[in-house]
Amino acid sequence: MGCGASVPNGKGRKRRSVVQEVAVFIPTIRVPVATDVVQPLRGLVSKELVDRLATLRTNVVALAEDIYHGDMSAVSELQRALEEYLPVVLGLTAKESRLEASVQFNWRTIDDDKDCCLASAWYEVLSVVHMMAMLALFEANLKLIPRDGQNGIEKKVSEDSKKDVVDSLLRASGCLDYSVHHILVKIPAQTKKGFPSYLQEGMLEAISIQSLAQCVEIQLGLASDCEKATLSVKRRLACEQVSYFSKAHYCLSGCDTSDSYGKKLLLFLNWKCMDAKAVAYYYHALVLDKGSEPTNHISAVCCLSAADDLLAESKRACLSFCLANPITRVPPPWGIMKNMHKKIPDVAYKKFQIYGHLFEQDKKSALQSLPDLPEFPLSLRPEDYEFPGTDAIWENVDCQPQIQSLKEHLEDDEETEDSK
Repeated sequence: MGCGASVPNGKGRKRRSVVQEVAVFIPTIRVPVATDVVQPLRGLVSKELVDRLATLRTNVVALAEDIYHGDMSAVSELQRALEEYLPVVLGLTAKESRLEASVQFNWRTIDDDKDCCLASAWYEVLSVVHMMAMLALFEANLKLIPRDGQNGIEKKVSEDSKKDVVDSLLRASGCLDYSVHHILVKIPAQTKKGFPSYLQEGMLEAISIQSLAQCVEIQLGLASDCEKATLSVKRRLACEQVSYFSKAHYCLSGCDTSDSYGKKLLLFLNWKCMDAKAVAYYYHALVLDKGSEPTNHISAVCCLSAADDLLAESKRACLSFCLANPITRVPPPWGIMKNMHKKIPDVAYKKFQIYGHLFEQDKKSALQSLPDLPEFPLSLRPEDYEFPGTDAIWENVDCQPQIQSLKEHLEDDEETEDSK
């Protein structure tokens, strides 16, 4: 069974009623839909195991329903519920259990109410780990745009909170990287044909690398506020940020990005690439300007001019991102960009005033002097993620037909009728 549109705004379903503010981009949050796991597994495993699986999944469904409107405590509670559920559902994927395709698992995207239901335990496991990653991104976004409850006035984000955001982003990157290299490879190609676009390998890779890019973005912001951070360190971080965002953008080159999620992600990466390049050219210019040769100063001015042009383009790219469906807002410039909108044009103007005569002396050289940005080894890697061990409740399960007494059979039938 593939993916299709569900009944919009059905009973108990709430769409987002407010325009989300985005500091950390979350492509989409998918939530589990109530699924009958009892009937397909009855008689194959113990009643205790079936009940535990059903109870844990029902708890996740209930906690996930209003997560878009949740706070940090709601996110943490849902994360714990997923971590408790995962070891139990992992038992269905074991080859010896022969239960991998026994249950139809259903998930829905919150933004457009589209369901994707597949008879695959690995699809369920992938969806759980994917949701853990999206919640980590959601958590990071909440930490970067806190509100004090008074007319939407923004609080200053503390240095400790920013470091916590880096931890959340690394965790999200680790979950997605593990999904690509250790979960997708276990799923048959025929099953993956039924996947929604945001579970494509390239899409998962892109968001994993985007998370690393936003880690560097925060580190660069912290470095810019630190008196001990040298110009060379700031340039290196700025150039690393460009590499990460460019790499994330490249991962989408083989993906289907025709739907709203793909288009939105492309626009976000396009905007952030421009921001990153503007900052990188700015710091590269300052390093070059320390040289004593006229060509150093000409190259510095060219870098600053490029940074100024990229800054203007990034403003338009930001607007395109915000207006694309689903419509979003971005917070006022924060981190490294907080001061760049003033610094870059001011410094570019002053340096041209100082070194403009060099351009007049050697116009041909000046036109060809925009240097390439230096490349540095990338310093960040996704946080290591590993599956938890399969829950002990699966021990000694042989998945042979279970013999039930007449009383147990009748009790199961009564429970099934009550749940309808």
